Amino acid sequence: MERRIFVIGVAFGALTKPFATRAQNESKVHRIGYINLRAGPVPQDEAFVQALRELGYVEGRNLIIDYRWAAGKEEELNLLAAELVALNVELIVTASTAATSAAKRATSTIPIVMAAVADPVGSGLVTSLRYPGGNVTGMTQLSSDLAGKRLQLVHEILPRARRMGALASGGLLSSSLLFAALRAAAQTMGLELITQRVTKAEELPGAFMEFQRAGAHALFVQVSPLTVDQRNTIIELAAQHRLPAMYEIRSFVDAGGFVAYGPDAVAMYRHAAIYVDKIFKGAKPADLPIEQPTRFELIINLKTAKVLGLTIPQSLLLRADEVIQ
Repeated sequence: MERRIFVIGVAFGALTKPFATRAQNESKVHRIGYINLRAGPVPQDEAFVQALRELGYVEGRNLIIDYRWAAGKEEELNLLAAELVALNVELIVTASTAATSAAKRATSTIPIVMAAVADPVGSGLVTSLRYPGGNVTGMTQLSSDLAGKRLQLVHEILPRARRMGALASGGLLSSSLLFAALRAAAQTMGLELITQRVTKAEELPGAFMEFQRAGAHALFVQVSPLTVDQRNTIIELAAQHRLPAMYEIRSFVDAGGFVAYGPDAVAMYRHAAIYVDKIFKGAKPADLPIEQPTRFELIINLKTAKVLGLTIPQSLLLRADEVIQ
């Protein structure tokens, strides 16, 4: 979501307010802690920093960001969160349920802004979306709520498919919530759900072998720090096993995956910067409702479809936000 500035008032006020705001932003050096289960930055992380820059917060001038990457090791998150608290950061930015939970365990006073979490209410991070309470606020990506829509899209592409594989990160609470939503949707559609959890990259080939043995016709891949870090491996394995795969975010399709339907992850991270700005200006996390994405993307990789021998219905191609040739 792009920031819009509405200028109201006399010419003097319109001219002086931006300069006053900029001077105020530059008069204090803000310090942010940034914790993630991934191994390193991806485009949405860079989009968050760029959005902060557009709001007047520039690293090296009036902003310090202390990054902590867990590289898929969930057991490291508590230690990393404690390190950020010890640095006396002003605010902590997170993504994923696991990272947010670790930050919340580490502090009940430092504001925590979620860039993208599947189900903050169901996972116990906040009381409600409208009234989060406590020190956590930010964005939810509605992963569980979209499970049925994604299965419907797969069924539209593969109307004869009856067995759907689902790959998720083991140990994550969000994975259990997602599987529950997928099972409910699959039962309604008369589909069989075959689930596999992985906790490290080395387990991925075995998971795909299990999908093959179970006769899965298609695959759903949860977005998580592990699957994002290993997206190239997952895409290669899906191609080897000739499994049409549905992903939650477009970066998988950009890398050669088949189809994705979900919120614009880059836009969500950019919007997280607005939460940071509001908190820097005095807002309390408990008073900032958690927002849900308003725009969803359907991205289809036609080249991958041809390799898989699939014909995409014209009606679906017309509804797609982007078709990669």
